[in-house]
Amino acid sequence: MALPKQVKIVEVGPRDGLQNEQAVSLTAKVALVNALADAGVTYIETGAFVSPKWVPQMADSGEVFKTIARKPGVTYAALTPNLKGFEAALDAGADEVAVFGAASEAFSQKNINCSIAESLDRFAPLIAAAREQNIRVRGYVSCVLGCPYQGDVAISDVVRVASELYRMGCYEISLGDTIGVGTPLHAQRMLKAVAEEVPIEHLALHFHNTYGQALANIAACLPLGVATIDTAVAGLGGCPYARGASGNLATEDLVYMLQGMGIATGIDLAKLIHAGTQICTHLNHSPRSQVALAELAKQET
Repeated sequence: MALPKQVKIVEVGPRDGLQNEQAVSLTAKVALVNALADAGVTYIETGAFVSPKWVPQMADSGEVFKTIARKPGVTYAALTPNLKGFEAALDAGADEVAVFGAASEAFSQKNINCSIAESLDRFAPLIAAAREQNIRVRGYVSCVLGCPYQGDVAISDVVRVASELYRMGCYEISLGDTIGVGTPLHAQRMLKAVAEEVPIEHLALHFHNTYGQALANIAACLPLGVATIDTAVAGLGGCPYARGASGNLATEDLVYMLQGMGIATGIDLAKLIHAGTQICTHLNHSPRSQVALAELAKQET
């Protein structure tokens, strides 16, 4: 199959990125979201409506949604684990919401304190409420290429959870390598298997870069027809429940690779690097994007 002509990038930095960083001010969060939109990012996961006891970094998500300068054509989405979270997201003006499950029983128990089956049951009323409000729901599947607690995850389990979320009404299923242990052929096999049950145009990839394999895995999967990729600007974040998950794939690195392959993203790389540099200055660490570091080094010479 030919490579896609265009890839939609789902920017998860303001949520999945910042939830695993130190506390960030409301002003810095709003500035990040606005800078990403200005760079041409059309889908921004802006916050999460989860228990502040478990994820205090997301406690001000409602304020973030109400303060950002919304840009036409940009989707501002929120992570919502349950009906209460969905109602809070709706009140804040989220354009879309996402639910998150896992292909690993061990991870599901550790992460959301219930079995996979129980987690899916919890999503049913949320998805029904979203349908009534004409709000689209995205579904995440964690641990598709490995689990920090049980190790290997059967591809059949990934297929089962992804297809169930799709059947329940999630318009898109994001397949997450939560601890970044996958390699290209494994990633290909997993995506092929899921695509037999869920149409490829309804699938996305969310690969962490813990072992430096994320770009290679995506490059291996692009010829299969996948055209939506989740990334975080500056390589922010990771998974607070998975030891060793050092961070998401940097949006800058993916955009650079795709540009080199002749695949459009609609994103201005220079503005994207600036957005990542700004938030990293606030966090007191350097970007974790190789492309950003290379471009910033050129500016210093």
